[in-house]
Amino acid sequence: MKLENHVIKAVEPGSIADEMGVEPGDILLTINDEPVEDIFDYQFMTQEESLNVAIQKCGTNEEWVLEIEKEEWEDLGIEFENGLMDDYRSCHNKCIFCFIDQMPKGMRDSLYFKDDDSRLSFLQGNYVTLTNMKQKDIDKIIKYHLSPINISFQTMNRELRCKMLNNRFAGEALDKVDQLYEAGIVMNGQIVLCKDVNDGKELEYSLEQLFKYVPVLESVSVVPVGLSKYREGLYPLEPFTKEDACKVIDLIENWQKKAYEKYGLHFVHASDEWYILAQRDMPDADSYDGYLQLENGVGMLRLLMDEFEDSLAQYERWCKKQGLVAMKPKHSSFSMITGRLAYPYLKKIAQCLMERIPELKIHVYEIVNEFFGEQITVSGLLTGQDIIEQLKDKELLGELLLPQNVLRSGEEVFLDDVTLSQLGKTLQVSVNIVKSSGYEFLDYIFDKEIVWEKEKESQY
Repeated sequence: MKLENHVIKAVEPGSIADEMGVEPGDILLTINDEPVEDIFDYQFMTQEESLNVAIQKCGTNEEWVLEIEKEEWEDLGIEFENGLMDDYRSCHNKCIFCFIDQMPKGMRDSLYFKDDDSRLSFLQGNYVTLTNMKQKDIDKIIKYHLSPINISFQTMNRELRCKMLNNRFAGEALDKVDQLYEAGIVMNGQIVLCKDVNDGKELEYSLEQLFKYVPVLESVSVVPVGLSKYREGLYPLEPFTKEDACKVIDLIENWQKKAYEKYGLHFVHASDEWYILAQRDMPDADSYDGYLQLENGVGMLRLLMDEFEDSLAQYERWCKKQGLVAMKPKHSSFSMITGRLAYPYLKKIAQCLMERIPELKIHVYEIVNEFFGEQITVSGLLTGQDIIEQLKDKELLGELLLPQNVLRSGEEVFLDDVTLSQLGKTLQVSVNIVKSSGYEFLDYIFDKEIVWEKEKESQY
C-alpha cells in the first residue's frame, strides 16, 4: 500500500478517533496488524468491537497503536485525503465507442482519464467492463458482499466483445459474471449500441444470454452510442435512424414482457433517446422498475414530467386550502436552457405553468451542442461557450436557470472551463442552478421557503 493514500484529511469532533488523539495529517498503517488496501477493507475491518489501530503521527516517524473498544458498526470518525484509499485504476481497453477518444485536445487533464475501477461502481455508480479485475477483486466483492455492481456488457458475443473493446481478454472477462451471479451479487448492466455492430441479431443474442442472470441481474439499459464530431481516425460509426430506433424499442419491449411474466420486473430498458428518435411516447413510470438506470438516461424524462405534475397538483391543493386563486411565483419571468433531448419536455412544462399563471413568462432555449457536434443532445455535455454564443442575442427574462448536470460535480465550472460567474457576467443576467427534478423546479419557481412560512402562519 502507498502511505500517501492513507493520509487522514479530517477527524470528526467528539468521535472515537478525536478522543484517541488522531489528527489531520496522521497516516493509517494497519488495523489489527493487517494492511488496509482500500476503503472497503477499512470499512469492513473497523466493524469489529475490538481494534488495534496503528497510525504514524503527522510529520514524524512516531507510531501509535490505539487500543479501541467500541460498539459493532460504530464509526471511528476518520475521513481520508484519498476517498478510495488506493490508486484509481484506469481503463486498458480501446473501445470503438469511447467518448473520451472523441474529445478535442486542450481540455483539462482530468477529462481524459478513463476509469475502469470496480470500486467506483459501488462508490459512484460507474460502469466497469470487468477486464481490469483480478480474481482477488472478485473474491473481495463476494467476501464483503458488495452490491450492486454496474457492468458494461456491450455484447455477450465473446469474439465481438473482444473487437468492440479492442482487448483480447474482453470475452473471457464475462466468466466473472457467473461468479457474481452464483454469489448473489446484485448487478445492473448497460449496452452501448453501435449501428451494424452489436444491434439487431447481436442485441437479441445478448439479451437472451443476459436473461439467464435475472433477477440477480436487476436491469440492463440499452443506450445509443454518442458520436461527437471529433472521430477522425476512429472506428467508422453511423448514427441511428428513426426506423432503427423503432426496431430497438420493439425488441426491448418484447423482452420486457417475457421478464415481467416470469420475474415481475422488466429487466431491459431503452434510454429516452430511443423514444424521442422513434417519435414514440415515453413508457409509464411502472415500466422502469423504480428507475434503476436514471444515470444512463433511462426514464429521466418520464420521471421529470410525473414529478412536475404531482408537485403542481400539491401546490394547487395548497392554494385551494389557503383560499388563493393561484400560486404567486418567486419572480414574474424566467429563462431556461437545456439540450435538444429534453427541450420539448421543458417547453411543455413552461407552457403548462404559463397557462395557469398568466402573469408568469418563461422562455425555454434549446442549446445545440456545437462544441461536440449536433449528434450530442444531452444537457450534461453542454459547454459554457455554446450557451453564451447562442444566448448573447436572445431576450433573457429574469433569472437564467440551468440544469445542475451542466456543471462539474460540486463545482461551478462547465466542461470547457467557463465558470458560472463568467457566464452570468458575459450575458449580463443572474444565473441559478436548478436540480433536474420536477419537485425541485417548482419549489424554486414558487420559493418553497415562503410557502412553508405562509403555511405556518395559517396554523395560528
